[in-house]
Amino acid sequence: MSMTNPKEWAEQVIKQEEIDKYLINGKDFINEETILNKLSFNHNPDKQRVRDIMQKSLAVERLEPDETAALLNVKDEDLWQEMYDTAYKVKRKVYDNRIVFFAPLYCSNLCVNNCVYCGFRKDNAEEKRRILAAEEIKAQTKYVIEEGHKRMIVVFGEHPLSDADYMVEAIKAIYNVRKKSKYGSGYGNIRRVNINAAPMAIRDLKKLWEAGIGTYQVFQETYHHKTYHDLHPSGPKSNYLWRLYALHRAMDAGIDDIAIGALFGLYDWRFEVMGLLYHTIDLEKQFGIGPHTISFPRLNPAAGSAFSNNSQYKVSDDDFKKIITVLRLSVPYTGLIITAREKADLRKDVIKVGCTQTDASTRIGIGEYGQEAEDKNSQQFILGDIRSLDTVIREFAEMGIITSFCTAGYRCGRTGDRIMGLLKNCVEGKFCKLNAVLTFKEYLNDYASKDTRKIGEELIMKEFKEIKETPFFKNHNLIEKFEEYYDRVSNGERDLFL
Repeated sequence: MSMTNPKEWAEQVIKQEEIDKYLINGKDFINEETILNKLSFNHNPDKQRVRDIMQKSLAVERLEPDETAALLNVKDEDLWQEMYDTAYKVKRKVYDNRIVFFAPLYCSNLCVNNCVYCGFRKDNAEEKRRILAAEEIKAQTKYVIEEGHKRMIVVFGEHPLSDADYMVEAIKAIYNVRKKSKYGSGYGNIRRVNINAAPMAIRDLKKLWEAGIGTYQVFQETYHHKTYHDLHPSGPKSNYLWRLYALHRAMDAGIDDIAIGALFGLYDWRFEVMGLLYHTIDLEKQFGIGPHTISFPRLNPAAGSAFSNNSQYKVSDDDFKKIITVLRLSVPYTGLIITAREKADLRKDVIKVGCTQTDASTRIGIGEYGQEAEDKNSQQFILGDIRSLDTVIREFAEMGIITSFCTAGYRCGRTGDRIMGLLKNCVEGKFCKLNAVLTFKEYLNDYASKDTRKIGEELIMKEFKEIKETPFFKNHNLIEKFEEYYDRVSNGERDLFL
């Protein structure tokens, strides 16, 4: 772990040559004039054109910027309802009726940046600063495992004490925790560690790859250059291009599973959706594959940040649903993440228009798993939904949505361009359906309450019936193997996957 002076450390983070190599004719891929022109040119789109665009989404083809701009300009609420319905059909076609769960673990809130909307910002005197040692990370991981989680996203502030070497130790600590399950004879462990961290040089990203990182997630926050500059006054994060090409560097470092996002509420939401699309397009152009997931967190109140309460670009619940819908239609093969930032009723509603991953039993204060109450002054922002994993799983099961803790694809080599090909051809979702049932059965046996187990078992029986009637599973001789694995999981074996 580096002990460099934070100011000196921050000054050497950015490697200009690792920005320049990705520029096209010296320019980045966010051309604001082009985006604004497309939003203007595609105003008041014809209904038939919108329906034609939706058919393209149903064919699991990425939309072009003009097509996405047209969807963003729809005013007719009846047409929006058609878009909601189509987004749901696209999600079912590619991902089936699954929702993947994860838990966040915030390891450090030390930060050298000064983002005006963030509780972690350097000049926020109200924030209680803390960094977890390896044994504390293991202890927090045990609490997460006890809820039933199998995958985790680990979050770090940008600081020399939480540099790439610290992240490597955190990854190792989490993977090393194994704990007997609450019920039955099973055990729990984290099978996939994803990272949400500041942009890094390729050299440091390679360290994460070698340590077994899952997905590397960096949100641009806002794609609008001036707004970005105004909201990030100091620290390495003040460099727009260093952040914009963070995931390009990750790809070059060998990390083939990456995740983009924007913080909605910093600038106009239609512009940000276009920015996410252009980010996807540039990654596909330069590396052949785009992001594995897209996130769309909304600006939430943060202790010590007046801006977080007063932004003129705050997104309403109705517009939030439209954002998710357009993203699902625009990049139909990419996962969409809805988080516990949002209130329970809204999460329940927008799951239906295309979300594929979510969190539950979430704590975002440093070291707060296992504590009764949250400390608002150790958090990055305020959560909207702090219900237990069991409660959320039961609610989704009542909706006919099966919970998945599957991490099989990553260990079977279904990542990068391979998983993108399988998603575009609607094949990956088939394997994931089988593995979702196996991991859901694990959860029901090992962690579920009596009520959740009852409704979960009923849902699994419906899934079994559907699996047996699906030609794909018959044609690929998967049913017999699946039934064997299901019986073995029912009898106490764990972590079986196809």
